[in-house]
Amino acid sequence: MARISLTPTRTLLFRAVEWYAKRTYGKVLDPVRALGHNGRVLRTTLRLELAAGRWNALDPHLKALAELASAASIGCSWCTDFGYWESTLRGVDARKLRDLPVWRDSDAYTALEREVLEYAEAMTANPPTVEDDLAERLRKALGEPAFVELTAMVALENMRSRVNAALGLTSQGFKDRCELRHR
Repeated sequence: MARISLTPTRTLLFRAVEWYAKRTYGKVLDPVRALGHNGRVLRTTLRLELAAGRWNALDPHLKALAELASAASIGCSWCTDFGYWESTLRGVDARKLRDLPVWRDSDAYTALEREVLEYAEAMTANPPTVEDDLAERLRKALGEPAFVELTAMVALENMRSRVNAALGLTSQGFKDRCELRHR
């Protein structure tokens, strides 16, 4: 159960974001409802999310796997639910999404994907446990612009997941819509 009311004051900003979310996702996202209690936090978060959505140096499938690994490491059910749905829409292999909790034992991933998952988990650990050799392998494999983007995306997912988990936000049923769509 959420630790904050999900019915903020319906300011002009909140109503605009609410309209956009319904149009884009079919419902208002609980993080939007929670952040709606502080217009400055909501506005800043939206600007960051819109800007991050335009980053394009990193392969989107690698980005999705990294975000989901980070969300899973933190234990944010809202983020893993939404991330699964979003990744499915973007064409990430369903087996890779299903095997994410056991990625070390799965043969679904390439060597590069495994390193991305390892990096995301190492960045998310508290304190971070990123080792120089892993970072160097990823920098060489991805190139510096994509490596920086990977690092920033994992950090952004850490922020999302930690905020959502701390506020007690849980799944909104996005993954269920994926499962229904593929039957």
